[in-house]
Amino acid sequence: MSYGDKRTYRQYANAFSQLPMPYAYLDLEYLRYNITDILNRSGQKQVRIASKSIRSVSVLRYILERDCRFSGVMCYSAQEAVCLAERGLDDLLIGYPVWNEESIRAICCLIKQGKTIVFMVDDVKHVDRIAYFAREEQVVLPICLDIDMSTQLYGLYFGVRRSPVRSVGEAVTMAEYILSQPFIRLEGLMGYEAQIAGVGDHTPKQALKNMIITYLKRRSIEEIANKRLELAYELKKRDIHFRFFNGGGTGSLHSTCKEDVINEVTVGSGFYGPALFDSYRDFQCAPAAGYAIEIVRLPKEGVFTCHGGGYTGSGATGTDKLPQPYLPLGSRLLAQEGAGEVQTPIMYKGEERLQLGDPVFMRHSKAGELCERFKTLHCYEYGQITGQIKTYRGEGWCFV
Repeated sequence: MSYGDKRTYRQYANAFSQLPMPYAYLDLEYLRYNITDILNRSGQKQVRIASKSIRSVSVLRYILERDCRFSGVMCYSAQEAVCLAERGLDDLLIGYPVWNEESIRAICCLIKQGKTIVFMVDDVKHVDRIAYFAREEQVVLPICLDIDMSTQLYGLYFGVRRSPVRSVGEAVTMAEYILSQPFIRLEGLMGYEAQIAGVGDHTPKQALKNMIITYLKRRSIEEIANKRLELAYELKKRDIHFRFFNGGGTGSLHSTCKEDVINEVTVGSGFYGPALFDSYRDFQCAPAAGYAIEIVRLPKEGVFTCHGGGYTGSGATGTDKLPQPYLPLGSRLLAQEGAGEVQTPIMYKGEERLQLGDPVFMRHSKAGELCERFKTLHCYEYGQITGQIKTYRGEGWCFV
């Protein structure tokens, strides 16, 4: 599936010509393409939206309203879950363990009011702490058990350091422990295969690395599927029930959705289509979100220095975490400078006659950083600006 006509530099430059830079935008036509593509690639699974990648209440609502299979949000912070619940969103899964007492008690109050908010655990200490406050507040709290899906092949650790619950046996023991505690219940399981969902395998000029990653992914996919199937079987054998088994991510929908035991997948980055997802073999996102920085210096022919722009992606540092020039086509960063906090030189020798005051359109490497830097997203549709929406930052929210 292709996202059709590619945007030109002049389309965006003309549409946004009256806006002061820097500004961020959301191409609603491309967003709708990504929504449709995600629904197609997810089969008939329910799709939970990863708020870490979206960070805008309006965009979360926009996606949730597009199809009934969008059925909840995975939050990255307990405080965020509280704010979203107070804005009317529901079925909120907190993707990371919560320890703070104030946050736990605030969620207890919302659950008493009828909200569905699920805690994440991967340690008996998490369970005991949540059970303690649940007893004090006299409310039953739903819990999701996070199981590690990393793999080790030939001594190589392929995955991320998340849950210490690694084996099926450990997961069963944890599930039984959860069931033994009053005032909490096992609501779901999560097994996130980050090494499939978050690692590109089609990076230009890295043929050997691509081959290795493709092989590791293939081996890991098989191991993960067997592990999740075995876990579901062992829990069913013990008459242990749960509402959802969550897996997947933007980069692993094609494999995760083949598993019958998975009834819910989480997707975030695929809605905005950041630059890191250009390097995946099995799908192509439309570049729906980006930002513009202003040319303020002309240090030499073919080099255009812009103000700001160095919004680097999280994780291990590397050139793949730098934002990338998007339009005009053919523009690129200078290797010795990259993207800077206060200035970003761009190399460009194409047909556009760039001048002082002109924009260069950029894309983040990862989806989550965009809305942390801008208060609003300007909506582009059918060749013009059709509105603007607040980001979390525009709401005055800062969670981590």
